[in-house]
Amino acid sequence: MAVSIRLAGSNARLQQRRVKHRDQALRQLLAASRERETLLKTILDTIDVGIVAVDSKGETLLINNQQRAFLRMAMPEEGPSGRGEQDLLVFGQDRRTPLPPEKGPIRRAVHGETFSDYLVWFGAGSEQRAISTAARGMKNDLDDEFGGAVIVFRDVTDVVGALAAKDELVANVSHEFGSPLTSILGNLDLVLRGDQKLQPETKRGLEVAARNAERLRALVDDLLLSAVAVESVHLRRTDLAGLIENSLVSAQAQADAASVGLVADVPAPLWADADPLRLGQALDNLVSNAIKYSPDGGQVSVRAARNNGWVQLEVQDTGMGMTVDETTRIFTRFFRTNAARQAGIPGVGLGLSITKSIVERHGGSITCESRPGRGSTFALALPIEQPQRENSPTSRTGP
Repeated sequence: MAVSIRLAGSNARLQQRRVKHRDQALRQLLAASRERETLLKTILDTIDVGIVAVDSKGETLLINNQQRAFLRMAMPEEGPSGRGEQDLLVFGQDRRTPLPPEKGPIRRAVHGETFSDYLVWFGAGSEQRAISTAARGMKNDLDDEFGGAVIVFRDVTDVVGALAAKDELVANVSHEFGSPLTSILGNLDLVLRGDQKLQPETKRGLEVAARNAERLRALVDDLLLSAVAVESVHLRRTDLAGLIENSLVSAQAQADAASVGLVADVPAPLWADADPLRLGQALDNLVSNAIKYSPDGGQVSVRAARNNGWVQLEVQDTGMGMTVDETTRIFTRFFRTNAARQAGIPGVGLGLSITKSIVERHGGSITCESRPGRGSTFALALPIEQPQRENSPTSRTGP
């Protein structure tokens, strides 16, 4: 009996020591975890970038002080009581149209989207700020499914202002170049078409000068368009089916010369709030590019459909295509693919940049999917109706 008691006591003391050691280890782990948490919080609150981490349901897991400041900036003057994300003063690129809830950076991230350089505007009036956002998804450790996302918000108001000033300068310089170039081309044409006989060498020199002057004028026109495209669009009720038809009719001669077939699958009418001049320009760019980058012939298809308050439009070709890396840069000004340069296809790389700006001014988005040798597909999403705002210069007429 005594031996049993001594053994039980020894076992109890041993278990007590083990529990004590485990308790000390847990306390050390907890202290280390708190230290790391404090360090992470200090780092996140030191940087001037807003950061939010959310779970798969959109619940906030982490937010830093800079992001709280951004949210206060976007809060209406009535105050935060009882207000949700949909009530924040967040606008699209025109700075006036409220951003639809489904287009909000956090909502997009929760839906599994990965994006970068997505520009929105926070606040109103003179305090309004341009915010560039980016998002990356997180995977669950257990099943490798979507577990949430991290969204980054960065104030780029000064950068946007500098770009606007640059665009204004480009527009002014391009406009000033226009008149002299028109005069040069007009006089060269008069000489070349005149009654006087020119020496063959002189005529060849004048023709070279005329061709290069035309090339310079095309570049000036592209630069001017790239600056004009960032200006506000003037919306009215527009039949997009008619715009698409006009674009295809205008491109028919180019398509015939390149042995490219044009196919359309578009319901008519297809009404939406749009600037017919600017959106027509964007469609012309996409269709013309699709033909131009199909040097061996093929087919260009244009499809459109309504989908939950949006018009989904696609321009697809069977041309040379591009790499995945090139699709991420294709909307950058002056960017051209290696295949296009090697094939000697003319262009300066402004058309798609202009198109993206026009689409985003409509509150929409544009993406590109492509594979080398398999063609490219440009997909546009445009809101059918734009939210009305007081004192907006947008004009509307019914269908």
